[in-house]
Amino acid sequence: MGPLGGQRSVSPAQEDVGSEAISPRRIEHFDGCFLGSREAEPPMAQEKKVEEPDRSTDITPAPPKLWSTHCDEEVLLRLSRHGPGHETPMTIPELFQESVERFGAYPALASKNGKKWDTLTFSQYYEACRKAAKSLIKLGLQRFQGVGLLGSNSPEWVIGAISAIFAGGLCVGIYATNSADACQYVIEHARLNILLVENDQQLQKILSIPPDQRESVKAIVQYKTPLEDSFRNLYSWHDFMELGSDITNVQLDRIILSQKANQCAVLIYTSGTTGNPKGVMLSHDNITWTAGAMSRELELSHHILGQQNTIVSYLPLSHISAQMLDIWVPIKVGGLTFFAQPDALRGTLVYTLQEVRPTVFLGVPRVWEKMQENIKENVSKSSSLRKKAFAWAKMLGLKVNTKRMLGKQDIPMNYRMAKALVFTKVRTSLGLDNCHSFFSGAAPLSQDVAEFFLSLDIPIGEMYGMSESSGPHSVSNKNCYKVLSCGRILNGCQNMLYQQNKDGVGEVCMWGRHVFMGYLDMEDATLEVLDDDGWLHSGDLGRMDSQDFLYITGRIKEILITAGGENVSPTPIETLVKEKIPIVSNAVLVGDKARFLSMLLTLKCETDQMSGEPLDKLSSEAINFCQALGSTATTVSAVVKLRDPLIYTAIQCGIDIVNQEAQSDAQRVRKWTVLEKDFSIQGGELGPTSKLRRRIITQKYRTQIDSMYL
Repeated sequence: MGPLGGQRSVSPAQEDVGSEAISPRRIEHFDGCFLGSREAEPPMAQEKKVEEPDRSTDITPAPPKLWSTHCDEEVLLRLSRHGPGHETPMTIPELFQESVERFGAYPALASKNGKKWDTLTFSQYYEACRKAAKSLIKLGLQRFQGVGLLGSNSPEWVIGAISAIFAGGLCVGIYATNSADACQYVIEHARLNILLVENDQQLQKILSIPPDQRESVKAIVQYKTPLEDSFRNLYSWHDFMELGSDITNVQLDRIILSQKANQCAVLIYTSGTTGNPKGVMLSHDNITWTAGAMSRELELSHHILGQQNTIVSYLPLSHISAQMLDIWVPIKVGGLTFFAQPDALRGTLVYTLQEVRPTVFLGVPRVWEKMQENIKENVSKSSSLRKKAFAWAKMLGLKVNTKRMLGKQDIPMNYRMAKALVFTKVRTSLGLDNCHSFFSGAAPLSQDVAEFFLSLDIPIGEMYGMSESSGPHSVSNKNCYKVLSCGRILNGCQNMLYQQNKDGVGEVCMWGRHVFMGYLDMEDATLEVLDDDGWLHSGDLGRMDSQDFLYITGRIKEILITAGGENVSPTPIETLVKEKIPIVSNAVLVGDKARFLSMLLTLKCETDQMSGEPLDKLSSEAINFCQALGSTATTVSAVVKLRDPLIYTAIQCGIDIVNQEAQSDAQRVRKWTVLEKDFSIQGGELGPTSKLRRRIITQKYRTQIDSMYL
């Protein structure tokens, strides 16, 4: 990509970075991009400190640059001149050491053991990471080689991740839902030396990979349940932790002290919805600086009214948003992380929340939608008086919280009554009565869901970012919030909207210390997203309002271009369909290069509590919808096979309402079909965080799509 056109959007809080900072090349000139020493100095001064090359060769080491595709190289850090973005860089071990000094005696990790919670203090947590790091060294972990983590969230997962970094290797998460082939790709691509697997199921997945295709793996550690297999270089967690007893503190400290903030520490693999997954290289500074910036933006300190911040870890730690909020931010602020059960997303999450009562909660949109469905179902079973009280409180809550968004603190007297009768009870039923910060990420939250919870005094702040930005690029908090907005740009970072159209919509581009190092061994892919001036091109379309709130309007690669040449963003239309037709669980717009748009629909249904697979039985909300129309259908198959005229007519009425709001005739949905089964992670239609995998959906349901164009 060449030099950028377009306009830059910088929030008032970022103006101290300097207006000249629009060009990273000029930033380099006066900001002093960081080479790895502890003092931020101009590049010329830093270059004098670089060790003299061996005079016996003619090879001179290349000076660091803003990006790299090799995990053993250093990059320039994007330091600002002053203010946010100019903090002294630190490594992950340094961050953890600082945390132990401040919070050593406080609990850090908690996991369920029967009916009680086992906890580790920050001091114990740190020592466990050092002990595990010694074992990794004993097993032969090489510098900048990977330690793969395959399984559910747990203290062992986190200790394994941090110990990999302590030992000079890389933390590499592998999604627990990955197939054996997907695991093999990561093993080979990241050259994993050690694998930490959760149980025998995950172990057998690895053992099904031919030995010659996992040659780099020197040992496997099973960190949960008794070993059912036995062979050389397979260890239980207990045995693994004792392996490094003869590795001295001096040996480990030598490795820790050799690490630099501008070197790679973490590999995050993208979901691979378009080709093979890419290994996103994140430096120590990417992690430590972003954790600090995020904790400031979310106003998380060690104590809020004397209470330690608590978080429930349940989203896959292989995903950067979960890793940032569950591991790195708690280390920064002294937070306590509780680990949910492995089946959290299959229905047990609410029980953990009710027991733990966290102070901070991040839910992907699907989690918030499920909570909304449960609340509505419970209300539908209530007495007439309770239903009226609920409706009254919601109306009042939406009015009050809408004013709060505008900066008005006009709280009527009857608001306290609504809080006592409804809001507090709803929060308590969800286990969120202690929660002061509610967030959504990974995919857009619909307006219907956002306003539903806002009316119940639960303002859900959306966050926006990507693996390549170490997680967050823009964040919302309880004092900086607008429905449908992703908040303001992270303080210390910059945002530019590239090639804006007449409506101010352009591609979101990022600059700051959260921008990744590059894709592992993928130079072409790296240069596709990092332009000549170092800006990270997100591929997302967005706009900024007059108060510097960011709104994401679509994704460039997801834009459908009809046969008539009209560009259509699918997300707004899909979201509206789900809002107008309450029985619809998922909606996917199709019609790229076609003469009109069509849509795949799935219906809300129950899920298997063990496997998470969608069942044929309709959900309670869907059954209520059917009954209100006079239909006796209680299963998806009954609706689809008989093409239930009452349900299909209602769906068409909803589509007609959506079409009335279409901006042009080309954006109307002409045909639709209801699929026989809802989407799921297991079925491959949803990613690990329940995000739609459009390419896979269009391939899997090609027959149904083609039938709409006959």
